[in-house]
Amino acid sequence: MDYEKIGLMAGIEIHQQLDTAEKLFCHCPTRLRDVDERCGEFRRYLRATESEMGEIDRAAEEEMKKQDRIYTYYAYDSTCLVENDEEPPAPLNAEALELSLTLAKMMGMTPVQQVHMMRKLVIDGSNTSGFQRTGLVALNGKLPSGARIESICLEEEAAQRVEGDTFSLDRLGIPLAEITTGPDMRTPEEVKEVAAYIGMLLRSTGKVKRGLGTIRQDVNISIRDGARVEIKGVQDLGLIDEVVRREAQRQQNLIDIAAELKKREAAVGEEIIEVTDLFKDTESAILKRAKCILALCLKGFGGLVGKEIQPGRRLGSEMSDYAKKCGVGGLFHTDELPAYGVSGDEVRLLKERFSAGDEDCVILVADTRKKAECATGQIRKRAMMAFEGVPEETRKMLEEGSSAYMRPLPGAARMYPETDVLPVDISEEYWESLELPELITDREKRFATELGLDESLAKQMAYSSKSPLFEEAVLKGIKPNLAARTLLSTLRELSREGADVESIPGRDLIFLLLAVEEGKAAKEAVPEILREVAGGVSVSDAIEKIAPSISEDELVSLIRKLLDERKDFVREQGMRAVGPVMGVVMKEVRGRVDGKIISEILKKEIKYMISS
Repeated sequence: MDYEKIGLMAGIEIHQQLDTAEKLFCHCPTRLRDVDERCGEFRRYLRATESEMGEIDRAAEEEMKKQDRIYTYYAYDSTCLVENDEEPPAPLNAEALELSLTLAKMMGMTPVQQVHMMRKLVIDGSNTSGFQRTGLVALNGKLPSGARIESICLEEEAAQRVEGDTFSLDRLGIPLAEITTGPDMRTPEEVKEVAAYIGMLLRSTGKVKRGLGTIRQDVNISIRDGARVEIKGVQDLGLIDEVVRREAQRQQNLIDIAAELKKREAAVGEEIIEVTDLFKDTESAILKRAKCILALCLKGFGGLVGKEIQPGRRLGSEMSDYAKKCGVGGLFHTDELPAYGVSGDEVRLLKERFSAGDEDCVILVADTRKKAECATGQIRKRAMMAFEGVPEETRKMLEEGSSAYMRPLPGAARMYPETDVLPVDISEEYWESLELPELITDREKRFATELGLDESLAKQMAYSSKSPLFEEAVLKGIKPNLAARTLLSTLRELSREGADVESIPGRDLIFLLLAVEEGKAAKEAVPEILREVAGGVSVSDAIEKIAPSISEDELVSLIRKLLDERKDFVREQGMRAVGPVMGVVMKEVRGRVDGKIISEILKKEIKYMISS
């Protein structure tokens, strides 16, 4: 696709959990819990509230269509009444504010004079209060690529959905930095590059949480004659360019469908007819158990409702997304029938009921009357939008990069002032005193040039969360390559085997590596020793068990004994015998001695045997 020709414009919002000791508005820890550890649960009914101007936000109004808005929340001994929305919030977390300001300074932004918290209306169950607290921290930054950073906000993380309408409160309130770019990217690849660079800046602070779900990208995309669409929840950086490609494809196809509908002089029928009687003997399980089946005729939509607009998604999928807001499972349409147990005769009778021709499409919804009436109204609404091309929407990412409708884009009525949190002044002196961390890209170069790591290993080590431990190890005299390969490769391999390497303290890792440097253990024994330590054995005991000390005299004596047992082979092979005998010696000493030392003694003893 020619992105310049279609006028692609894209921007991103990056939401990153900050690794602070406490949550944003209470003193609870920011660690996640297993749902089995919950110590209580309660329920809340959420509804939309009017803004100061007496308006209800359109996104919240859409959510109100859901019949049952009662949500269940799991509480823990590490959550409190603030998360329950039964106690006012504590003052804004100073550590989180400092970290967000540091990020702003790294991007050349201008801080606000006062941070004022606002309430953002959210009634999807992800917050017990029905709103999310968020505050503007800084404005107007720029990245080296030229992409503009419009703002950085500090906000509270939402509750984690367990399943259905049940949420866990352990995540609610974790500080979250929201970084918003301008719509400056013109290709999918640019979006990915900018997201990667911002991710690097975030990691450079050393104070952000790591792992799946701790960082999320929302992508804003539009093309010429299209509309701004926000796709939420892109967690995998590797998919972000594909998300942009698929949304550009979707918008272009919707524009083409709109042009074809106008060319056909298509129309959305006014009449919604109950057709339950047509399917009294149907083989379709869904239609058979429905209490009410309603149908709507879309004149001139034939072949277009079933048209693919992005991989795995059709115009009918878009209509189905709107219908599902009323609680129905989905819809049937004649572009895909007969199928799903619906016979050809039933399709013919259905079309006859509407006097529908080949260029027309009939939509079916089956459920209770109340849900079916709501759903057909939603389908009619989405069908009318098809004439406009691309509606402004908030969408959720699906597997592999396609997306589905969530709700309309929110408007100004969504935000209103937070009266329970006092503003925080940002003085010029405080701003100037903020120290900037070393960028990971600069750290990577330093590891390669000053410490001698190869480029690949230097990059892995610079981006690793164990980078501070690596630098501490090097300062204490451990060789950079030994430290890096142990912290990256060895620990990763042991983790894959099931060892609990995360439980090994950094001081134990350094103690072991110093033992290797001092000749008290061989580097070959490090994996076995660490496996013991991960199982709860002390480092000293693990070294003694896996690699008990052996003196040089004992080692020489062992090597001479093994050579004497193989003297015919050694004299026949000469120095070529070093390799095979080396393997035997290493097996005997079981990692108690470094291989380099063994090799030197072995070569010396073989030379002596050959010459004698």
